[in-house]
Amino acid sequence: MALGHYELLSRLFAHPGPTFAEDVSRAIAAHTDRYPLAALALQKFRQLLPDHDLLALQELHTRTFDVQPITSLDIGYTLFGEDYKRGALLAGLSGEHRRAAIDCGAELGDHLTNVLRLLPRLTDATTRDELVHVLLAPAVREMIREFEPTRMAKKEELYKKHHKTVIEVAPGETRTAYCHALGALYEVLREDFKLKISLPLDQESKFLGSVGAELGIEDGGPSPAGTCATNL
Repeated sequence: MALGHYELLSRLFAHPGPTFAEDVSRAIAAHTDRYPLAALALQKFRQLLPDHDLLALQELHTRTFDVQPITSLDIGYTLFGEDYKRGALLAGLSGEHRRAAIDCGAELGDHLTNVLRLLPRLTDATTRDELVHVLLAPAVREMIREFEPTRMAKKEELYKKHHKTVIEVAPGETRTAYCHALGALYEVLREDFKLKISLPLDQESKFLGSVGAELGIEDGGPSPAGTCATNL
């Protein structure tokens, strides 16, 4: 299975740099023929991005994922919070990144960008399928759900209560732009890995070892929930 397109998709979730607009265009072109629904979601993503304004792009990324965030890009945190299971996941991923000669940079091994870069370099199909079905796909679905209006409203109330202020948000639909990028990613995963139900984890799990079957994560349906799901 050719999986080089996940490298392109990984760039969409990194902190935007000068080539970000080109990266989005390349991702759209690479997915148009085989993944038309994902390409449409990426086109919507591009339409909502601040036009020719790198600083605004960077601020949108920061507001979405870092400062009073809508969601986190760390799949382990998304699934487990600060539970010890995330530590087990990070330990497993660290070994895989090392074997694949991937430099995770300033981010941890479970950051979405690093996990997507890892996918094409995994040589063991069982390990790759386990990563996608049991961890990556459920995490992406949960990230998408965090863009639901009710969840976003609850977060804002918490920020107001605990911090007495809320950082100014991006206007209109721009605020949820990354939901479309996440929706596109899920659509590609669904096509490539025939997502239906999660694979069971047993004690031989390459990623989680002794955590094993305690995870109990399921990937339930063919399309992600959330405010942008209807565009897929």
